[in-house]
Amino acid sequence: MDLPLLSSPRALILHYFDSRDRDKEMLLALAVPSFISSTTAHSGHLYLINPRPRPPHPRRVSAKSNPTFVPAAHQSRRKCECFDLHNELVPYGEAWAWQKDIVRKKKALIENDQDCPDTLIALQHHPVYTLGTRSSEEFLRFDPKAAPCDVYRTERGGEVTYHGPGQLVMYPIINLRNHKMDLHWYLRSLEDVVIRTLLSTFSIRASRLQGFTGVWVGDQKLAAIGIRVSSWITYHGLALNVTTDLTPFQRIVPCGIQDRGVGSLKGLLKENSQSEQRGAPSDDGELIHITYNSLIREFSEVFQLEVCQRSASSSSMLKKEAQLS
Repeated sequence: MDLPLLSSPRALILHYFDSRDRDKEMLLALAVPSFISSTTAHSGHLYLINPRPRPPHPRRVSAKSNPTFVPAAHQSRRKCECFDLHNELVPYGEAWAWQKDIVRKKKALIENDQDCPDTLIALQHHPVYTLGTRSSEEFLRFDPKAAPCDVYRTERGGEVTYHGPGQLVMYPIINLRNHKMDLHWYLRSLEDVVIRTLLSTFSIRASRLQGFTGVWVGDQKLAAIGIRVSSWITYHGLALNVTTDLTPFQRIVPCGIQDRGVGSLKGLLKENSQSEQRGAPSDDGELIHITYNSLIREFSEVFQLEVCQRSASSSSMLKKEAQLS
């Protein structure tokens, strides 16, 4: 009996399929690398399939829906721990230090040939302006020495942006070795998370703008993205304006783009004459919660991860992380 054989430096798969009896299968898999998503057999051959997310479809998510998504068909997905602080305001400096500490620990795991699981942090920030590594201060419309709130220059990419209450921030700290070692793919994937969220939950068709990173609806930028990757471990991430007061954006040139503005999900829903017919949330807290649940669901689908929620207050979690450092 001839058995089709697929081998690689880290994987060996033997699969026997008898075309006379479709119920007769034998599969042996040893140390299958994470990029092999699924297998199927047909007429004695083995195929590798990299499943693409199903196209989104409009649907409303209840504020009480469970934000942990583990479809039965994908129970073999890698796990991603999610620190759920989406209803809390976390000082930017503390969250930044927390990210760098997690990155350091993940690097140590990799150096010791240990499994390096993915992490996601979801939160809001107190008012703050952040600049990227090469950001120009000419995009600030105030004197940095007399700033209206805290200003941080970070190691992420991109120009100046604003974070504040009502803006959902997601910091994926993931090992791209377990996904795809391609920064362009990663940036487009983060954009996909937001685009799918806006369409599937609010029937808003968002898009990319050629030559820029982020998510747009018309001339309004709803989501900013800035990342840093160290030894293929990502940190920083995306920020989506949900119920954000957009006034602080007037004191900067957001992302260094002179001829475009910023918008918020709440503003778009108000402008849309059909929003009331779809039962758009009137409460800011409910809108934040619905958006958060949808972002987590779409993040799980785009990155093919099982997101495992970890609820904690910012103070207790940050204190715990500091003790473990």
